[in-house]
Amino acid sequence: MEEINNFIKTIMEKDLEEGKVKQIVTRFPPEPNAYLHIGHARAIINNFELAKAFNGYTNLRFDDTNPVNEGAEYVEAILEDLKWLGYIPKNVFFGSDYFEATYEKAVLLIKKGLAYVDDLTPEETTLYRGTLTEPGKESPYRNRSVEENLDLFQRMRNGEFGNGEKTLRAKIDMSSSNINMRDPVMYRILHVPHHRQGTKWCIYPMYDFAHPLQDAFEGVTHSLCSLEYDNHRPLYDWFIEKCEMEHIPHQYEWGRLNITNTVMSKRYLRQLVEGGYVSGYDDPRMPTLVGLRRRGFTPEAIKAFILYTGLSRINSVVDAENLDFFLREDLKLKATRPMAVIHPLKVIIDNYEEGKIEYLESPNNVENEALGSRKIAFGKEIYIERDDFVEVKPNRKWKRLCLGEEVRLMNAYFIRAVGVEKDEEGNIACIHATYDPATLSGAGFEGRKPNGTIHFVEATTAKKAKFRHFEPLVYDETEETKGLSFIERLNPTSLSECEGFVEESLSSSKPLDHFQFIRNGYYCTDKDSTPEMLVFNCSSPLKSSFKPAS
Repeated sequence: MEEINNFIKTIMEKDLEEGKVKQIVTRFPPEPNAYLHIGHARAIINNFELAKAFNGYTNLRFDDTNPVNEGAEYVEAILEDLKWLGYIPKNVFFGSDYFEATYEKAVLLIKKGLAYVDDLTPEETTLYRGTLTEPGKESPYRNRSVEENLDLFQRMRNGEFGNGEKTLRAKIDMSSSNINMRDPVMYRILHVPHHRQGTKWCIYPMYDFAHPLQDAFEGVTHSLCSLEYDNHRPLYDWFIEKCEMEHIPHQYEWGRLNITNTVMSKRYLRQLVEGGYVSGYDDPRMPTLVGLRRRGFTPEAIKAFILYTGLSRINSVVDAENLDFFLREDLKLKATRPMAVIHPLKVIIDNYEEGKIEYLESPNNVENEALGSRKIAFGKEIYIERDDFVEVKPNRKWKRLCLGEEVRLMNAYFIRAVGVEKDEEGNIACIHATYDPATLSGAGFEGRKPNGTIHFVEATTAKKAKFRHFEPLVYDETEETKGLSFIERLNPTSLSECEGFVEESLSSSKPLDHFQFIRNGYYCTDKDSTPEMLVFNCSSPLKSSFKPAS
């Protein structure tokens, strides 16, 4: 795997050298309200790899301070995703573990005259906040006494007020040029059961208040987040200072990574699932980690891709083909290379003995002898790819089968097409051919040059298979599509299926088994696969235009 090297690592090195920290401690803090996607993988991989580079450690902290839409289902899914990526956190925490300690810090701020209970409605709060060019104005409830604020905050906790009826706000500066410093809300009332705390709490801390305190409670040294939180850092530092935290963490931001034609919004992904546009969060077209896993992407490929894209203070966009490249690089020496015919066309070998089946030796991966070999069947009837045959050779560059020409069947014999049968509509139903028994692969046949080499599957032993192919689920906005909604930009041909055959050695394949189907691409056995109909997802084509920078 590529060694991690970026500006955050440089900061960590300097902090260690100067004695600002003794050990690097990072954290990955997902909210358990959705399935993780490829964007989360970037945060996971960089947090864990950066800490590991300095013999530090990473905590997993579930940011479960908003009970709406959060649940145990997502907790389990996130734990499974981390395990699949190969990362084991030093500790697993929940934001809700700190509810009591966070509440006490809020009380401390009230006692210091730095927080107050506000009665403004959410709409009024927004109006009073001002704009980027106009300062906000103070709430009429801003100057309540400490005693009154303590009483009201306790009553908020006791459940005496309805949702949205009151909030607790920090008292900072309503004229600040940084809109986040204009008396931000610290607590809101939500009479919603919590997935771990039940109905014990009806007030919940806001992210900007809870997050820095949680980092401090856990001893996090480098709190890493995306660039959108850059202007939240002064507030992060304010809460750490004013709450008199013993340990002082620091926040650092990196630019977001966007991938072409890829949705990386939890809200949009939920909309796709709930609207029935996909089969679920593990639909192979989804950029969720469960979806990528089902499609056939490996942890190693995702890690290599993430590390290749690097980190900077600038938002960036990379082509989705980059991810395909790293998958091929990971699998090219790992995956066996059986034969599959995706668009089958039957070939009858007229001079081959009726009922005879012979088994020929075939390497599992010509680039990796360690993967051994297997036996492939050969008989009178075989299937080839429909695109591998034309009646009349179109030009000298055509290096596949046509009438009167000879091709080599991979690891088998030479065959020559001698005729075709057509259906009532004039489509080719099957090909008739002859074979030369002296041309078994590896035999000495001097001076014979076939018109190319094609793959095949013996017909009587072949296993029925369904092949799923994917295009981008949604296309990026362009000048032509400007103004269209997210749903209107969905690709109607993002999923296509066809039925063909695979060699019998794949009959025992299990979900998530990887293969390189010769001349077709990389595929993965799907969970929908049955003995009667195997199902394979196309993980990646064999080639793309992407080449990594040297």
